[in-house]
Amino acid sequence: MDGITSKKLLTLCLLCQPPKVLLGMKKRGFGAGRWNGFGGKLEAGETLEEAARREFMEEAGVTVKNLSKRGVLEFFFEGNSEMLEVHVFKAMEYSGTPVETEEMKPQWFEIDAVPFDEMWQDDRYWFPVFFEDREFTGRFFFDADENLLSHEIRAA
Repeated sequence: MDGITSKKLLTLCLLCQPPKVLLGMKKRGFGAGRWNGFGGKLEAGETLEEAARREFMEEAGVTVKNLSKRGVLEFFFEGNSEMLEVHVFKAMEYSGTPVETEEMKPQWFEIDAVPFDEMWQDDRYWFPVFFEDREFTGRFFFDADENLLSHEIRAA
């Protein structure tokens, strides 16, 4: 996409306990009012996996274990010169009890009842590949009002 001058690395982690997945209602900041996985930006010196674990703990009070990297998603927003590169992880094991934090309100959902109408529009395209336990990459283009304009998914 023309005009991209920088890239921000982010993590996203989904905790799966089939037939359920833990999602969080974002309470503030970017994506507020939407269900999502848990994650965010890297801190200085962190690996992607370390950032994913830290963010999950900060946002849901849970320690995720045995993370498996499943995909990389690139997000472009009209009028924004920064591309978001999101590294998606899957966790099957955890310790602790999910708790509401200032940023997120966690809730378990049946995998076949994920609330896509209350999520980012891209999720309906890559979640099925994620739940099939396949590796994937994706590119998503949004307008300035966060409406999905186009997308591309590649699954292994």
